[in-house]
Amino acid sequence: MQKARSGLETADEGIPAALLIDARIEELADWRGATLSHVRALIRQADPDVIEEWKWRGVPVWSDAGIICTGETYKTAVKLTFAKGASLDDPSGLFNASLEGNTRRAIDIHEGDEIDEAAFKALIRSAVALNRSRGKR
Repeated sequence: MQKARSGLETADEGIPAALLIDARIEELADWRGATLSHVRALIRQADPDVIEEWKWRGVPVWSDAGIICTGETYKTAVKLTFAKGASLDDPSGLFNASLEGNTRRAIDIHEGDEIDEAAFKALIRSAVALNRSRGKR
């Protein structure tokens, strides 16, 4: 079933996913919330058609023709896990976690880390292109 590209896709509770992500960012109220907000903005810039979802009891998910990445928050890191990261070129070396798997790759962002915005947006665009090439619409 194709979801509408309204940006207001709802979670199981019937609350728009975008509002749940907003609430998570506000709830964190520290560097993790600011980081999650920043990467969210970069994802939206890289893919204006991105669909925001709220899955697995509280994980922000960004999709376009399939999952691009998830945005989990931990005490010491914001983890962006790319569903098909092992199939993506990463010339800037952004992936720094979950490197041993055959499918996923992740970027762990710690307090004070700088994000290479251009490289990150290129990685998002590559993930979308890969999803679309596999016909998951």
